[in-house]
Amino acid sequence: MGQESPIGRVRGLGSARSGAGHWWHERLTSVSTLILFVWLLVSLLRLPDLGHGTVTEWLASPIAAVPMLLLIVSTFWHLKLGLQVVIEDYVHEEGLKLFSIALLNFFALGAGALAFFSVLKIAFAGAA
Repeated sequence: MGQESPIGRVRGLGSARSGAGHWWHERLTSVSTLILFVWLLVSLLRLPDLGHGTVTEWLASPIAAVPMLLLIVSTFWHLKLGLQVVIEDYVHEEGLKLFSIALLNFFALGAGALAFFSVLKIAFAGAA
């Protein structure tokens, strides 16, 4: 049956049932984040200047706002997945581990929502 923990047997989560999905999500979000960061860098380098007005006018366009929103989602999801692995590997007390993962989830969701809202505000309000 492999090296499953007793709780893993109860939950039906062996070594390849939960970790593989998490591993793939980490890889997919790292690739999507890399691609979107390259897009962001190229887009910013193509602007005539990086002044507030120029950047907000650029971000008000759906062609810029949609990939930026995807970048935000991908970045914060990747951050959450990566830090969760660190917590799971290095925090050994179960209560503290659960608290730390919950705190991480709240932080990633809150910071991601703030960034997402900021882009939407610029996209819908324009460069006013």
